Amino acid sequence: MTSRSFLEGQGIRQITRGLGTLDREVFEAVAESPGVLLDKAMPILTRAADHSKLWLAIAAALAAAGSPSARRGAGQGVATLAVTSLVTNQVAKRLWKRPRPNRSLVPLVRRARRMPTSNSLPSGHSASAAAFAVGVRLESPPLGLGLALLAGLVGLSRVATGAHYPGDVFAGFGIGAAIAALGARMVPPVVPTKLPTTEPLRIDTPERPDGDGVVLVVNPASGSGNGARVIDEVREKLPKAEIVELREDDDPETALRDAAKRAEVLAVGGGDGTVLAVFPAGTFNHFAKDVGCDTVERTVSAIRSGSVACVDLVCLNEEQMVINTASIGAYPYFVRTRERLEHKIGKPLAGLYAMLHTLRREKPVRIRYDNKTLDTSLFFLGNSIYLPSGFAPARRTRMDDGLIDVRILETGRRLSRLRILSALALGRLERSPLYHEMQVPEFSFEAVDGPTPVARDGEVGSAYGRASFTARYRALPVFRPLK
Repeated sequence: MTSRSFLEGQGIRQITRGLGTLDREVFEAVAESPGVLLDKAMPILTRAADHSKLWLAIAAALAAAGSPSARRGAGQGVATLAVTSLVTNQVAKRLWKRPRPNRSLVPLVRRARRMPTSNSLPSGHSASAAAFAVGVRLESPPLGLGLALLAGLVGLSRVATGAHYPGDVFAGFGIGAAIAALGARMVPPVVPTKLPTTEPLRIDTPERPDGDGVVLVVNPASGSGNGARVIDEVREKLPKAEIVELREDDDPETALRDAAKRAEVLAVGGGDGTVLAVFPAGTFNHFAKDVGCDTVERTVSAIRSGSVACVDLVCLNEEQMVINTASIGAYPYFVRTRERLEHKIGKPLAGLYAMLHTLRREKPVRIRYDNKTLDTSLFFLGNSIYLPSGFAPARRTRMDDGLIDVRILETGRRLSRLRILSALALGRLERSPLYHEMQVPEFSFEAVDGPTPVARDGEVGSAYGRASFTARYRALPVFRPLK
């Protein structure tokens, strides 16, 4: 060994001994520090983090009630935590042999109930805490910041209760953060979709402050009584409007045609499948909400001020119109099940339950489109692009983009149901090879095993052996609030 190598080795050993001495001194300073916070809070926090119970509970809460990014963060955090725990306990602790601190220096009230027998370096609790916090932050930075502070407190609790030296904690933080960062490179975070905006096509229309020339066709019983409420509001706010109340034995199509002959403005009380002036009298009112008429007051205001703009239509086989959505298979049942439960248990759990229930009870439909032939139980087609991506489309920021939004879940492959449910629970369905999404001006499919019913705007219609959908750009003028 040369003198230079010898001196370098001596220098490294001196630095190591110095760091070890500093580590022990910091531990002793924390251990001997009095304080109610250390004595009361630290033992509780360290026990909560045992076996990652704290992080799993937070992940469950985020999955149940969080935003899409929070749910994805929870899935990413749990996956990262699991890998980190395995690496830390089965690999890292066997590479570095370091005894636990002398916990006799720690006040009895603060000591951990059970002193671990494994090596002290690195801290497994700290590694798991950092892995979860960083994993969540990659999908949701605001949540990640709060969790990082909590992870720091967990690390402090391991020193305060005598389980680890500060150096063990920092080593654990480094391992957890590194594994989370590596996981992010292998499975990049989902970037929320943002759609470009454009100026609406406005139509010059006279103001109607009292509802002159308006004929409203409405079913009083629609939307569990919403129709009757709409009638009362319209009578009060548009006194000159004519109101046609549908009875049980009336044919809606005939009533609408008769009303259109004498109306300057045809108004319909409903949520989906309605045109021109839309009052939110249905159950969910998706179309009304997306054109900005989520309340009677907003529709009345648009009629009074003559505020009209054009939205797209979708033409089915050149003979039927779709203004909101179309579907085959069990998609309408899936939506009804999810929306019935989401106000009780939250949208994520409701969506997971609805997906499981739908996939178990519904028979797949075999279709052919482009160069693909596949089985699907859930097929959704929307007028204009929906957000977010994935199989829970919720809203449209535009209804005049000239595109059709198509989403298909393939259920004919091996273990497809399990794979779909796992991807949905982790917030990664849009990355699954069983999920197909496209935004196109035209789309057509063929039902391989014979005609299949196609639901339009929430109502099951005719059966088709071949269905062709074409976007009609800005074909429908609608009363809607405009900025």
